[in-house]
Amino acid sequence: MLEVKNLTFSVEDDKGRQNILNDLSLQIPTGKLVVITGPNGGGKTTLAKAIMGLIPVSGGQVLLDGQDITALSITERARLGIGYGFQQPPRFKGIRVRDLMDLAAGRKLNQGECCNYLTEVGLCAKDYLDREVDTGLSGGEVKRIEIASVLARRCGVMIFDEPEAGIDLWSFSRLTETFQDLHKNSDATLIIISHQERIIKLADEIVLVAEGKVQKKGPCQEMLPCILQDTVTTCSRITE
Repeated sequence: MLEVKNLTFSVEDDKGRQNILNDLSLQIPTGKLVVITGPNGGGKTTLAKAIMGLIPVSGGQVLLDGQDITALSITERARLGIGYGFQQPPRFKGIRVRDLMDLAAGRKLNQGECCNYLTEVGLCAKDYLDREVDTGLSGGEVKRIEIASVLARRCGVMIFDEPEAGIDLWSFSRLTETFQDLHKNSDATLIIISHQERIIKLADEIVLVAEGKVQKKGPCQEMLPCILQDTVTTCSRITE
């Protein structure tokens, strides 16, 4: 189980100290597909980065299967099986797609394995494996390659921050199938930040984050109607 307890993240600006995460607590059971959604600026990406260790929290704890990992580095968390797909993937100069896939998997992948992972995100391996990540690729292509690299790691916890961003409609359809298949055929915990209805519908549980807090959470069939109305007020009438 992944758990965050009373998580706080603050920043200083010209208005003083602002809480981006405000005493946020959440439990995500092992093996579930959870979609975190809510208004822009509500704290969704900050929460994901706090779980991965990309930002130092101001207070609270992050626990994985009962182990307090709050003080652990990104590398240490990755070794424990947490993977992260960025909303805007970094581009690594001089690294081929093949190299990135090998690094993600922690071993040299054969041609067939690379093809399988890239096919899952709508790319043909023979067209991409020997191309460099930082040159000649569109933003959508880089995004799909990063998602493929997260899949290659086969982490116990996979976090995807708006995986639909910059991806064309055909590839988006393939991506939703990938998440469905991954959830069905593995015991990985999937955490997806998204505003897209087709991704939200895949969730076992939907978590609505706004104003730095979990405003509401529950099964997809209960939460989806109020999410589609796009109001926190409506969701507040749903009992957990």
